[in-house]
Amino acid sequence: MMRALRLLPLLVVMLLQMACSSIDCPVENAVAVNYQVMAFDGTSEVADTLKDTLNVWSRRANGKDTLLLNKSVNAKTFSLQVSYTHPVDVLVFQVKDTLHQTTTDTVWVGKTDQPHFESVDCSPRYFHTLTAVRSTHQRIDTIIINNPIVTYDSSVKHLHIHFKK
Repeated sequence: MMRALRLLPLLVVMLLQMACSSIDCPVENAVAVNYQVMAFDGTSEVADTLKDTLNVWSRRANGKDTLLLNKSVNAKTFSLQVSYTHPVDVLVFQVKDTLHQTTTDTVWVGKTDQPHFESVDCSPRYFHTLTAVRSTHQRIDTIIINNPIVTYDSSVKHLHIHFKK
């Protein structure tokens, strides 16, 4: 019994050390720009739906494009991941309508990158601040920055995008 009481403080210290080493990495840790499809109702913006098929590629400097969104139909919102090292992300939006006519627009999203540290046990992440957005206007009418701060929060709509009818 005496021997067990002497081991008790050692066991308590060991348990406390294990509790302090728990990893608190966020489960939802994707950093993406969230787009909201919008329309003008004459006086203000209202949420809308793009009924056509939407594909989005990221144009890479090495010539190897990356498909970010594949065959999205009836899109009201969509999220596109952000690069960590480029000051401007170049995206190609391809819209195929119900008559199978395809239009392509290029979108440039300017941003700054801020390293975000959670823990040495977590993978490195960057948060971003959107600084500018512009596009060609084949099918896209306008893109507006709604909230420039890009973090893990998937509920924030960063960009409002208006498609031509």
